[in-house]
Amino acid sequence: MAPTAFVGAACVFTLVAWGASALVERVSARAVTSRLLAEGITFVQVRADGLQIHLSGVAPNEAVRYRMINLVGTVIEVSRIRDDMEITPIKAIAAPRFSIEMLRNDDGIQLIGLLPQLDQVDEVTEAAQALSPDIPLMDMIETADYPAPAGWDTALGYGMEALRLLPRSKISVAADKVTITAIAESEAEKRSFEAQLSGNKPKGLQTIIGISAPRPVLTPFTLRFVKDAQGARFDACAADTDAAKAKILAAAGAAGADPRSDCTIGLGVPTPRWAEAIALGISAVASLPTATLTFSDADVSLLAGDDVSQDDFDRVVGDLENGLPDVFSLKSTLEKKATAAPQGPAEFTATLAPETHLVELRGRLTDVMMRDAVESFAKAEFGSQKVRVGTRLDPDLPDGWPVRVLAGLQALSELDNGKLVVRADTVEISGITGSQSGKVRISQILSAKLGQGKTFKVAVSYDKSLDPLADLPTPAECSAAAAAVLAKRQITFNPGSAEIDAGTASVMDDLAKALQRCKGVKLEVAGYTDAQGSAEGNRALSQARAEQVILGLQGRQIDVSGLIAKGYGAENPIADNATEAGREANRRIEFNLIAPLAPAEPAASAVSATDGLLEEDTGDALPMDAIDPAAEDSPPIETADQAIPEAGPDFSGDTSPSVAPTEMTKRPKARPNPNG
Repeated sequence: MAPTAFVGAACVFTLVAWGASALVERVSARAVTSRLLAEGITFVQVRADGLQIHLSGVAPNEAVRYRMINLVGTVIEVSRIRDDMEITPIKAIAAPRFSIEMLRNDDGIQLIGLLPQLDQVDEVTEAAQALSPDIPLMDMIETADYPAPAGWDTALGYGMEALRLLPRSKISVAADKVTITAIAESEAEKRSFEAQLSGNKPKGLQTIIGISAPRPVLTPFTLRFVKDAQGARFDACAADTDAAKAKILAAAGAAGADPRSDCTIGLGVPTPRWAEAIALGISAVASLPTATLTFSDADVSLLAGDDVSQDDFDRVVGDLENGLPDVFSLKSTLEKKATAAPQGPAEFTATLAPETHLVELRGRLTDVMMRDAVESFAKAEFGSQKVRVGTRLDPDLPDGWPVRVLAGLQALSELDNGKLVVRADTVEISGITGSQSGKVRISQILSAKLGQGKTFKVAVSYDKSLDPLADLPTPAECSAAAAAVLAKRQITFNPGSAEIDAGTASVMDDLAKALQRCKGVKLEVAGYTDAQGSAEGNRALSQARAEQVILGLQGRQIDVSGLIAKGYGAENPIADNATEAGREANRRIEFNLIAPLAPAEPAASAVSATDGLLEEDTGDALPMDAIDPAAEDSPPIETADQAIPEAGPDFSGDTSPSVAPTEMTKRPKARPNPNG
């Protein structure tokens, strides 16, 4: 019995000891784990072995490991802790992000940034200083002894080329992207800059290009509307706002002209009621068989054709006189049919030959002094070696003959080739120009130089092959080209997916061809769905589809830097979502023009009048301060095609027509300076 009792007691005490040890392990492990979790430490694994607590895991650094052991030591005795922790290996310090900001204006060049090599800094500063040798360079470039990232040298080279090209610019260069913000003096210069930057862009480099141009100053602010046997049309059109342009073109469309005609938006309007007066004048012309309406600042001339009856002429002129705002002065003329052919009319002609651009002067001039003046003026306009004189003298020429001849020669200089004919009753310009604004410029010159109510005719055609900017499509043309492709066939997607259906790959190919020359043009790629599903889900799906279209174009080697994806979901339906055909029509992609920012005002008027002469201001059209360094991703400012007109001598004098017209004149009550 004694041995049995002894063995039984030993077993009991063994079980008690084992149970107590297990209880201590569980309690200790649970207390340590709770304490660690309370402090937000989750990477530690706790394992109890008797009275010992083993800690394992990977600590981010030695400081965290030491803190964790001290924390456990507040729960159990430190002698019971067994540290099995590992430390995360120390990584190499990452290279800094290399970049450089370059600002250039008339005050010099500023450079700030971080470059990888000291010799590269010397190259950049020397090249920048060469652009403004007379102004000290502001150099705030630092270097870091790290290897240049992939693409850095290519991006920096492109940025330096842009700095050399753009006299007023802010250029931000990083290894993966170059952002360019600049100001051009005219729309033509803006498009030239954009073409050169797009042509020099390295393949694979992301670029954001925003070049703005101020609105042109139109002097005089000219509009000329003609209705004759060829139909109704504009010889020149000017407006002060987008709303005024829309109102003028709507009136022209109602009169039979093309409502999509070009109309320049510029500065210098004589009155805010310009569009109201234009619309009234065009309506008057529309009611007559043939007529010409000319607005030159606040001077208005209405020339009715000889097929207009006196009653109709009086009615239209009366309505126009009473309707025009008081600031405008109206002079109206009714042509009368000639009773007999004139005998030997006085005439002066100038012919500008194509290719050679030689100018032959023929016809009559008043005296030797006038002949010398005309010859000198022609040589100044066309070149001293390009003028051939074969005129005769006639002292009995009509009054104002010198004014007509000199104004006609200045207008002829706007053509690539053509002819000028000066008679006592009219000045006629005909020929071909390589500028889309050439016809407008000729109308401005003649209306300003000849004076109110004087007759002139412009028969000028535009030849695209002579226009150096013809191959550069406008943003509107790019949008229209994309719309034309999608009008034939829409891009389709797999059901409920943003993946483009393989069957519409040809549509993507056609889109790529249409947008191939639209480098950097700001367009919105808008995605739409039908009304099925949730609004949030439809917006997300349409956004993904628009982004997929941009990726598809990028894969076809199209510059997509100006394209922005926007998902509208089921908004703006074009068909009934209650039918399958309507839902299919609503599932679509559109390319829309991004509305331009309001153009910046020039710092000072680009044209000033002094002593009867118009002279071009050599000051800057816009100060560099106008560039907002934070607005790197802003869309470029779009302006009208009309450039700031060049100025020429102011010829004064009166002319008189060969036939006696009927004239009616309305004078304003109070007439301010047309230029404000």
